[in-house]
Amino acid sequence: MEEIVVGIDVGTTKVCTLVGRFEGAGALHILGVGIEPSNGIKKGVIVDLEAASRAIIRSVERAEQSSGIEIASALVSIAGAHVSSINSRGVVSISGEIVDDYDVIRVLEAARSVAIPHNREVIHIVQRGFSIDGQDGINEPIGMHGYKLEVETHIVTASAATVENLRKCVGAAGVEVQQFVLNPLASAEAVLTENERLMGTAICDIGGGTTDMAIYVDGKIWHTMVLAVGGNHVTSDIAHGLRLSVPQAEEIKLQQGYAIRAEVGAEDYFSVRPFGEDNDVNINKQELAHIIEARVEEIFELALQEIKRSGYDGLLPAGMVLTGGVSALPAIRDLASDVLGIPVRIAQPENITGMIEKLHSPAYSTGVGLLYSALITEEISYMSKKGRKARKKGEKRMNLGLAKNLFKRLLP
Repeated sequence: MEEIVVGIDVGTTKVCTLVGRFEGAGALHILGVGIEPSNGIKKGVIVDLEAASRAIIRSVERAEQSSGIEIASALVSIAGAHVSSINSRGVVSISGEIVDDYDVIRVLEAARSVAIPHNREVIHIVQRGFSIDGQDGINEPIGMHGYKLEVETHIVTASAATVENLRKCVGAAGVEVQQFVLNPLASAEAVLTENERLMGTAICDIGGGTTDMAIYVDGKIWHTMVLAVGGNHVTSDIAHGLRLSVPQAEEIKLQQGYAIRAEVGAEDYFSVRPFGEDNDVNINKQELAHIIEARVEEIFELALQEIKRSGYDGLLPAGMVLTGGVSALPAIRDLASDVLGIPVRIAQPENITGMIEKLHSPAYSTGVGLLYSALITEEISYMSKKGRKARKKGEKRMNLGLAKNLFKRLLP
């Protein structure tokens, strides 16, 4: 029986609930979609519990109606400036001279035991590489001989209070949070190729309230970050610069927006009625593009600063993969490449079937990626239970193929 998976992308501008089923060869079939405007969420953080809960409830109900499936649990996206990350190292003795699944679980738990403030909650523990008896560069330690197992990990944490507020809002819809997934890690599951992960790339998901980024090197996640700036800041700039309401500014951004002023004709105009005017006025498209370019350029300059601060700026031959709703702006790829000095491509979910009319857009990369993450999370949960059982029975190896596949990706 195919596994049904559910993801809820709780964003600043929209809540997207997707119900999917994995079929042959990892193909993803979308069974239900529920998309609702967000309320009570600012820069990825809940600021109004009641309003946010209502938006999530409506989104879940729509997904249930379109799929005919009652949703009991789901993976939920998380973002916001409250998210941070640290690197940690774990060390354990190999219990029986041959590394088994339980040894790997123990060493990851040892890495997790690093001192984390009481007001922080661990979201992900991502392994960056293992070593056995001092031999580094081991990707898959299970089945290898040795006496001491070490792991380097990247641990993503979030504000415990913010996480609890989000859990409460999702719970109001009658849905249990199966696992929180950081936005760029979910998006990466939907849009990154294996070659990009191996060569070295940065995924940048620009949403309404935040810009979320993760750096992959040698197939592993090496760095994550969240900037508290996104598409809503572009909309706000347009509203102030052209004296428009926010809904007007958002519509104009989507219909007339362009990311590079120099590529817009000086004689191109469009009509709009600003505040305080009785009649429509003509706005020069170059003026609009100038407003947009300034803010989007700032976003990429901040992203570049973060990449340089991480120290991995020389390890990204595959460049940047750009996704999220703002990446649909015309000419944004060229602007990003000019600022960052690396190749850039724009990505959206592919290889999906079913109810996909709206999903072939960069805005839904996180939602679709949550479904892929759900499959990985369920496998990890299964392996952890089996690992504990194996330890009790003294078994040395349980499912080598499964475990090897799991440790290539993220661990909760």
